[in-house]
Amino acid sequence: MNPAPDLLPSALNMAAALAAVLGGLFLLLHLGRRYLQRPAAAGGRPLVRVVASHPLGLKKSVALVEVPGAVLVLGLSGDRIQMLTRIEDPEALEGIRTRTASAPANFTEHLLRLGLRRHPAERED
Repeated sequence: MNPAPDLLPSALNMAAALAAVLGGLFLLLHLGRRYLQRPAAAGGRPLVRVVASHPLGLKKSVALVEVPGAVLVLGLSGDRIQMLTRIEDPEALEGIRTRTASAPANFTEHLLRLGLRRHPAERED
């Protein structure tokens, strides 16, 4: 009969091998994040930024999206994205930037501040 193997050295060898493998994986993950990450846009800011979003119904919403030089008003649904309008007016763009930098506002206030026209039946006189 073979004597029973000593479990303590085997368990220590297995734990050391597991620690080495996990340590190697974490090191590769850290190096990959650090050196393989795509460079950010100039100044470290993203090129596309969602300024505000407002739900309209089930899987439907409207969003203000800032891209270099303009703000897009997009209609979003479950399977489709459609550009509703493009805001390029420098005064309106500056207003959006200062408004979003100071305090977040709701989507309706953004549209009203930009002076986007409402349907004539909805106007309050």
